[in-house]
Amino acid sequence: MKTLFSFPIFLLCTHLMHSQKVFAVDRDYKADIKVFVANRDYKADLLVYKVNRDYKAQDNRGLWFFTDADYKADKKVYFVDADYKADLIIYVVDSDYKAKWRDASLQHWMW
Repeated sequence: MKTLFSFPIFLLCTHLMHSQKVFAVDRDYKADIKVFVANRDYKADLLVYKVNRDYKAQDNRGLWFFTDADYKADKKVYFVDADYKADLIIYVVDSDYKAKWRDASLQHWMW
C-alpha cells in the first residue's frame, strides 16, 4: 500500500521539477522546438537566463543549461533567423531572477 501511494507522488514531483537542459542542433528537422532570440524583452514569450550548472536549471521558468550532447538534453532547439519561423521567441536576460514566462500559454513547448 505504501508503495502504491508513493509512486504517484514520485511521478508528480519529477514532472514539477522538470529541468531545462537544452541542446542547440544544427538542422531544424532535428529540433523539438524552433527558437528565435528577440532583441527586446517585451517581444519575447520567455525570458531566459543561461545557468552554468545543470542542477541550477530547475522547473519550467526560463533557467536554461546548454548541454554538450543531445542525449543529455531535455529539449533540442534550433535557432531560426526570423520570428515568424519560431515556435517560441526568447530574450536572454542578465540575472536569474528575471527569467520568466511572459506568455504562459506557450509553456507546453518546454515540458
